Amino acid sequence: MTVKSNKPRTLAATKILVKNARKKGKKIVTTNGCFDILHVGHVRSLTAAKQLGDVLVVGINSDASVRALKGKSRPIVPERERAEMLAALEPVDAVFVFREKDPKKWLAELKPDIHVKGREHKINEYIEKDTVERGGGKLALISLRKGKSTTNIIKKIQEGK
Repeated sequence: MTVKSNKPRTLAATKILVKNARKKGKKIVTTNGCFDILHVGHVRSLTAAKQLGDVLVVGINSDASVRALKGKSRPIVPERERAEMLAALEPVDAVFVFREKDPKKWLAELKPDIHVKGREHKINEYIEKDTVERGGGKLALISLRKGKSTTNIIKKIQEGK
């Protein structure tokens, strides 16, 4: 089944993709984040997430929700460009931008089989856990690469290193 698109989708189009993939018995994996400055940690995490299922859907925070989470100097890269870059990555089957501060609303609608987050917190500390489980899915944690973050990249640039 080919679902790959190098263009971001709307949530409505993503729901159709998920529905059609499910009809074919495909396992749906989701993840989310700001993905402000794309780096190797993102690529490795998305690759690991894709290995857990058949279709990887990525929800990215809108510019407004990134500002609410990270402060007024973020994002560095606008949402449309962040979404386009992610959509072009091999492991990613679909990308959409969400406006809310957290992903619970769209997770309740998509009902993924697996929702992936980084192992930076304990599983019960993730706000998505209950929503994903209510939809019949499970939360999976993957290891993150130490030091690989947008915040660290910005810090290096500011320090001139």
